[in-house]
Amino acid sequence: MKILVLTDPYSPPAFAPRLRYFCEYWCKVGHSVYVLTERFKPIPFPHSYPIQEIPLYRNRTDWFLKSAWSLLTDWKNRFFARKAQEAVKDLSFDLVFCTTFSTFPLRAALDIAREKRIPLHVDIRDVDEQVPNAQYQHHRQWWARPFRKWYRQINIRRRNRVLRLANTITTISPWHVDFLRTLNTNVHLLYNGFDPEQFYFAPVHHNEFLISYIGTIYEFQHPEVLFAMIRQLQAQLPLLRLNLHTPNHQPIAITEVGEEIRKSSIMLVLTSPSAKGMMTTKFFDALGCEKPVLCYPSDQGLLAQAIEDTNAGLASDDMEGIRTFIIDKYREWEQNGFTRQPVHQALRQRFSRLYQAEQMETILQRLL
Repeated sequence: MKILVLTDPYSPPAFAPRLRYFCEYWCKVGHSVYVLTERFKPIPFPHSYPIQEIPLYRNRTDWFLKSAWSLLTDWKNRFFARKAQEAVKDLSFDLVFCTTFSTFPLRAALDIAREKRIPLHVDIRDVDEQVPNAQYQHHRQWWARPFRKWYRQINIRRRNRVLRLANTITTISPWHVDFLRTLNTNVHLLYNGFDPEQFYFAPVHHNEFLISYIGTIYEFQHPEVLFAMIRQLQAQLPLLRLNLHTPNHQPIAITEVGEEIRKSSIMLVLTSPSAKGMMTTKFFDALGCEKPVLCYPSDQGLLAQAIEDTNAGLASDDMEGIRTFIIDKYREWEQNGFTRQPVHQALRQRFSRLYQAEQMETILQRLL
């Protein structure tokens, strides 16, 4: 297959780990891949396929003005679509593969697929409706925050226009499959997962018992009570340490995440019952490394069920149960120098990105 890939930014902080694995796998098994994306920051990892980055902004002032204009006119998607069509006008492909967590670059993918008369596959990793009150937009700059609910509705309309016309769609949870089938009947489940080359078990000894969290903490996640309880436990467990790596607090390079998990004793996953279908990669990365997962609070849904099915740890908002879980793992760490969760190995392998890349290849071949 000759696959044209369009994706949201391919550089930090997004990194697109799911897509990166798929592209390398496709090249390894003999397909050709060509990636178009927005120029954002330098791409810090090697790749065996061409990536063309299209610049959208000249400077910070230009970015501010065009971002404001995009709220009203969809300028970013329109401009990228035009430049993307120009970039590939003399190239031939068998299909367009577009991956996104929102709307960019769906318009460009649809326009190219129509122009070249080839199928469009969309891999959509998240949808705005899965969290309450437009909270995926909470990070937007101060001038945009008053408009975030309005902007959310605009994005949903822009997104749905393309999803209705896509030939096939993959998404990350059963909730997402059911939700998206109201727009398009040809939707397939392909979970988030872990890269087996980066996330694997190794007995790494560390002189502190680390309860680690890696990633963004959103508005709908409220870990304050949990963090306070963990800090109180330090009086009883003196080598316990809360180890946070967020964008604003000790950020960590993507290449270091696997080693950080292996030296940790418990990995935190933060969620909320108000969030639907959130099968976060934080869970899968910890599962790959066979590290105990503490999910707070229980989402009372798909994630809690996956943790139970794989025996990956505990999903709970019961502080006494959480306290007991932490103390048990602390004793294991004292005895062995590290922790290892006895996960269900057959299910663990089904969440490997190698397994998922094989699934995706089958879906695309059937599309052709």
